[in-house]
Amino acid sequence: MKLKKVLVGLSVLLVLVAVTGFLVVRSWTATPHGRLDYRVAAYLKLTGAPEKSLREVDMPVAESRKRLIERAASVRGAPIEMASVKDMDAEAMGLSVPVRVYTPKGDGPFPVVVFYHGGGWVQGNRDTHDWPCRAIADRSGAVVVSVDYRLAPEHPYPAAVNDAYAALVWVKANGKSLNTDPLKIAVAGDSAGGNLAAAVCLMSRDRKGPSIAFQALVYPGLDAANLDTDSYRFFGTGYMLNKANIERFIAMYLPDGRDRTDAYASPLLAKSHANLPPALVITAEFDVLRDEGEAYAKKLNDAGGRARASRYAGMIHAFVSAPKLLPQSMRAIEEIASELKTAFAGM
Repeated sequence: MKLKKVLVGLSVLLVLVAVTGFLVVRSWTATPHGRLDYRVAAYLKLTGAPEKSLREVDMPVAESRKRLIERAASVRGAPIEMASVKDMDAEAMGLSVPVRVYTPKGDGPFPVVVFYHGGGWVQGNRDTHDWPCRAIADRSGAVVVSVDYRLAPEHPYPAAVNDAYAALVWVKANGKSLNTDPLKIAVAGDSAGGNLAAAVCLMSRDRKGPSIAFQALVYPGLDAANLDTDSYRFFGTGYMLNKANIERFIAMYLPDGRDRTDAYASPLLAKSHANLPPALVITAEFDVLRDEGEAYAKKLNDAGGRARASRYAGMIHAFVSAPKLLPQSMRAIEEIASELKTAFAGM
């Protein structure tokens, strides 16, 4: 009888603890501008990620790069098996750009996606974005070429976008050795990489370069000159990627303020958005870059193109690279892969 009472007491206690925990976490999800996903809210609260990110503003560049590598490793998923993964150099236009080529299982020639990693043009590399590249290759059935472009402040604008475009030209010219179809090329990127993917589309149009079938832009930064949208005002602090971080990145990548309105630095400000590839623009509800990404999709549609903005409710910047934490990560990968398949099938 005593044992039964003890077990009942323990059960009641566990229920109370669970209910209390639920109510506490739910209180963390409430914000003045909507409700965070409970997993995101717990991550922000328990890790102190927003405060740590803000401290990076005064951190030496080398240390901030190390922090991103560690953060990416803590939330990425297990490596997805590929038929092959090879590091090589893309040599084009007088440049030699390190790339990593992910070939999925199956028979080629495959479509190909040129991928540009995020990190504010200052951080990140092929390793920090290894998981999303594998996932895109696996789900879309395309070869993914991840571009390790030069970083600021050592190499300010236009070094990164020049590397990004040179890699595209190289992919186009080397379809046979890559086992890819040079007529089925897409570009993709997240954050600063989304900026480069959009800029490469503009550059290729303007230079009559390689034809691009599709652009997948994941929470891209597209306007370096105007940091005054609602999303900047609402989410400038407290949601991991802070406005102060972006101001620092822009100062390093675009030290000459006159460059910040250049179309290849701020694709949203291009004089024309006509004749650009169809696009998927993924945004996060609680992200300072949300509004400019959605504005870019509207610009493309208004110019006669085809673009769709897909906002992920309750999410923050970089959620696509966090499959260990967020199921929405793989959901976004599946959405990208579906759009890529449709674009390639229509060619």
